[in-house]
Amino acid sequence: MNRTNTTPDRDINFMSLATAMGVLSLVVCIASLVLLGVRGLNLGLDFTGGTVLEVTATEEIQLEPVREVLSAEGYNDALVQYFGSTREVSVRVPPRDGENGDEIGHQVFALIKSVAVGAELQRVEFVGPQVGDELRDQSGLAILMAMLLMSLYIWFRFSNKFGIATVVALVHDVIVVLGAFALMQWTFDLTVLAAVLAVVGYSINDTIVIADFIREDFRSSRGSQDTREILNRAITRTLSRTMITGLTTLLVLVALYAFGGEMIRGFSITLIIGVIVGTYSSIYVASCVLLAMKVTKEDFLVPEVKDVEEMP
Repeated sequence: MNRTNTTPDRDINFMSLATAMGVLSLVVCIASLVLLGVRGLNLGLDFTGGTVLEVTATEEIQLEPVREVLSAEGYNDALVQYFGSTREVSVRVPPRDGENGDEIGHQVFALIKSVAVGAELQRVEFVGPQVGDELRDQSGLAILMAMLLMSLYIWFRFSNKFGIATVVALVHDVIVVLGAFALMQWTFDLTVLAAVLAVVGYSINDTIVIADFIREDFRSSRGSQDTREILNRAITRTLSRTMITGLTTLLVLVALYAFGGEMIRGFSITLIIGVIVGTYSSIYVASCVLLAMKVTKEDFLVPEVKDVEEMP
């Protein structure tokens, strides 16, 4: 890790907003949990099962005629939306008991072709409900395992208090990201799940950098220096690195969101939210938790090894 040893002329008083930011984080987390409980996630085909088609045409495809013809033939629960451009459409049909997914796909395409000039089938895919249930359970387990293992790493590298602060920050980031998906009802599929795991990794990396500086400043502090001053000093020293890393990452993600197409739109929007929330939590959530737990210099002192008297 490249370490900047320069000391800032004046520390920014981040901790003056600790109480306000703590209340804000708490309110956002509670609101996200309420949204997850009331509205839930709009699970994609990967988790619910069903048939998905991708259709292109030589001319613009009007969505309303497609929806009308599908509804007239009993597919009123099909989700029809543009896929990249107005000449590309994706259709998702929930699973139906006793019907073959591939046959459903070709029946739906025939209906679309009757109202869309020059329509061509690019892809048809079927996922069974049982596979979707297994993926949903395994994805939740994957997120929990990632958070647990990273928190254990922080726990052993720093101290118990840092481990608790890191767990709180990671849980905060995941809840806020999932809350945003529940609020906007964006589709939550496997690519989004991968992005959530990437958010956990990004957040833990940012927290480790700041935690390393906090530990160093505690060890080098003289006397009973105020904890808020030490936290302000550590965060100020890492601020330039945090801003440069966050902004350059966001530039790439915004470009992916704008020009990457529909396939990775969920992935990129998840990471955009995650990078913003992860940067915020590494500054305020983890630090506020340390402040609330009254972290002191003694928490970072290396225990002295007592000499063992030689046996006579």
